[in-house]
Amino acid sequence: MTTVCKFDDLVDGAAACHVIDGVAVAVVRIGDNVHAVDDVCSHANVSLSEGDVWPDACTLECPKHGSAFSLTSGEPDTLPATVSVRVHQVSIVDGNVSVELSS
Repeated sequence: MTTVCKFDDLVDGAAACHVIDGVAVAVVRIGDNVHAVDDVCSHANVSLSEGDVWPDACTLECPKHGSAFSLTSGEPDTLPATVSVRVHQVSIVDGNVSVELSS
């Protein structure tokens, strides 16, 4: 696990990019929950953390083509993306957010 930020530094309903061991990760806060997925869209080389978060659907939308990725499974729910992004394990301990990269 790598500590990436303080929980209170995350904006509710927004994404932030953090680089862990050379991998860009989109860290997303929705209420009391934090999710982490690969920051690069599987369809185009675009930063997902620059896209919109849809809290009710628990998705992160690519700002270029509008594919939305599930923050729990990584699967895209709309075209043009057809390939999932990796989902990473998140832990919140003592107000610190840590992420473990999935293989």
